[in-house]
Amino acid sequence: CRLKFTQSARTASVGRNMWKFRPSTDFDGLGRSSPLLRSVNKHCGRQVWCWEENAGTPDEREAVEKARQVFTENRQHQKHAADELLRLQYAGRRSCGPFPVDKRGLSGSGAPASAATVEASLRNGISFFESLQCDDGHWPGDYGGPMFLMPGMLIGLYVTSALDSVLSPQHKAEMVRYLNNHSNPDGGFGLHIEGPSTMFGTVFSYVSLRLLGVSPDDATAAAARAWIHEHGGATWTTSWGKFWLGVLGVYSWDGMNPMPPEMWLLPYSKWTGIGWAHPGRFWCHCRMVYLPMSYLYGRRATGKLTPLVMSLRDELYPGPYASIDWNAARNQVAAEDLYYPHPLIQDVLWWTLYKAERVLNGSRLRKRALKECMKHIHYEDENTRYIDIGPVNKILNMVCCWFENPDSQEFKLHLPRLYDYLWVAEDGMKMQGYNGSQLWDTAFAVQAVASTGLAGEAGACLQAAARFIDANQVAQEAQQPLEEYYRHISRGAWPFSTGDHGWPISDCSAEGLKAALTLTSLGRELGGPPLPAERLHDCVNVLLSYQNPDGGWATYENQRSHPILEVWGWLGAVDWNDECCFG
Repeated sequence: CRLKFTQSARTASVGRNMWKFRPSTDFDGLGRSSPLLRSVNKHCGRQVWCWEENAGTPDEREAVEKARQVFTENRQHQKHAADELLRLQYAGRRSCGPFPVDKRGLSGSGAPASAATVEASLRNGISFFESLQCDDGHWPGDYGGPMFLMPGMLIGLYVTSALDSVLSPQHKAEMVRYLNNHSNPDGGFGLHIEGPSTMFGTVFSYVSLRLLGVSPDDATAAAARAWIHEHGGATWTTSWGKFWLGVLGVYSWDGMNPMPPEMWLLPYSKWTGIGWAHPGRFWCHCRMVYLPMSYLYGRRATGKLTPLVMSLRDELYPGPYASIDWNAARNQVAAEDLYYPHPLIQDVLWWTLYKAERVLNGSRLRKRALKECMKHIHYEDENTRYIDIGPVNKILNMVCCWFENPDSQEFKLHLPRLYDYLWVAEDGMKMQGYNGSQLWDTAFAVQAVASTGLAGEAGACLQAAARFIDANQVAQEAQQPLEEYYRHISRGAWPFSTGDHGWPISDCSAEGLKAALTLTSLGRELGGPPLPAERLHDCVNVLLSYQNPDGGWATYENQRSHPILEVWGWLGAVDWNDECCFG
């Protein structure tokens, strides 16, 4: 079926205005330079889509509209966008080719291709791939998919009264387009764009539509609301859904299993026994999400009860909001969302904490715990230039800074970094699962081009990639003392995305090192100046430090606790998701 988009969505690229991709800049989403952005490498690799006036030709704008139309018409069969807006912008950059390929005798013959055919095909691939490379040396691309990321950002911006100042009407229109395009035939929304409808995905997407100004009578919104009611209402969403609804003010904190900030005050040492459960021993993505969640839970932080919020209280539930049994709602999870049923020990633990935690509200211990949380939140923000490890804790940290002090510089520093996570394609605007995959993709690209034996014809491409790899190696450790903030060593590693992000990862470091060595082996004329041996040694040092006692390698950090910790399910991951976790 073809969707009927709102008027704002239809006019998001008409006239003489157009979305443009701007890499390695200090721009915000409207093409304005932001003095609040910090960088260790002049924003090398940063990805921002800007809404620009007088951009593009009539033919280009028509091509964009055509790509959008084709995606919408085929949206139930082809869920992923093809990055058509980026491809259209980079069209015409190909410096050579395409080269003729003799395909005679190849189809079904079983005969091997001739050397000339293989070589021509490789040349075509390289020349096309070169045309998609940014001037800073990396290959950009869509890193979307999850449907639960953008709703958290919208709730966070709404609660902090920053929605309209950060998102232009064009941003909102593209987000509405995205939500319309990725609704399922039954009216619901999935956990990700290919997933069946879930309560979490549907509640989050419905709230997003309403925060973006869509009427409750809109066809997509009405269908989503009907799905929610048919499946019991928003009390049946997952723990993350309950949490964000609580922050927005459309769900009671009494209907949530505890996330006590006092966990951060536990002794860290394993010899104490309880130290095994210290959040500092969680996997870093879980840890950095639990951290701001526990702060907001500990404060019972809720935004203003605006008319829209009060309306959502009526819209999300099949019965009156005032009659909801919040204690019963704590463990309600829709069948569509229940990937792993709670083990009994988890429910017993939560019931105990639910009863005991209330006495901590307003206590000195609670105030001390909240202060400890904010200390770690500010540390994470500062060491990632306010990008943070991922989109979930990025928004949560921003909201924490606002509740700590709405006029704080820390909150203001968060805002321009939101654009790092937004991507526009023919399916609309989405929030990505990271601030990109720049280093990861570039490292593999270098190895692929070099492996063809045609590197001599791609010198400019490889030299640009070499500059990018050089600029995005982690040059410094995070602020000391590392042990106090539960951080692993970083210097010499490579991140998944950019140096400004800065979190080191073992496989990204390994691929970055392989790419650097590959470039060195090609010689200075093709691969650029070699990295100093000291920096290569730093990377090897980090890689060796990642090895666990069992001989395997971890991702961001070594194993710190015991597998039994997983049954506690502090973040509710056992409710809904073992496939898709973005910090």
